[in-house]
Amino acid sequence: MKIAISSSGENLTDQLDPRFGRCRYFLIIETDTMSFEVFDNDNAALGGGAGIQSAQFIAAKGAKAVITGHCGPNAMQTLSAAGVQVYVGQAGSVQGIVDKFKNGQLTPTTEANASAHAGTGGKGMGPGQGMGRGRGMGGRGMGGRGTGG
Repeated sequence: MKIAISSSGENLTDQLDPRFGRCRYFLIIETDTMSFEVFDNDNAALGGGAGIQSAQFIAAKGAKAVITGHCGPNAMQTLSAAGVQVYVGQAGSVQGIVDKFKNGQLTPTTEANASAHAGTGGKGMGPGQGMGRGRGMGGRGMGGRGTGG
């Protein structure tokens, strides 16, 4: 079975990255042979929609399960719609997590355990506050009143 794990590194000995949509790498592992592929998560830098894009990427790679620390509601909905089981709340080495999965020690969920836009640094998607009051350089411009001549 193909599973995807959010990882902080490129090897089975590396630690799980708790952020699904904004993890550094995805390791897609064939649990029968333990062969795996490593993918940079190009969605990590997106301003919004990283979870959805990452979920679509994982589904397109044929993974039947995702194991991660935190997964938001949009990513969860996308993964569920694609028939991908989700296991959240995990930590530790990728190898240790795969072993737990293979031994039936993990329980899938359909509930998100992170809020929408959780990986954006807490800034959300609301209106910006801006700087200044729109008056430019004191409201008078730069010059324009010559002293004659």
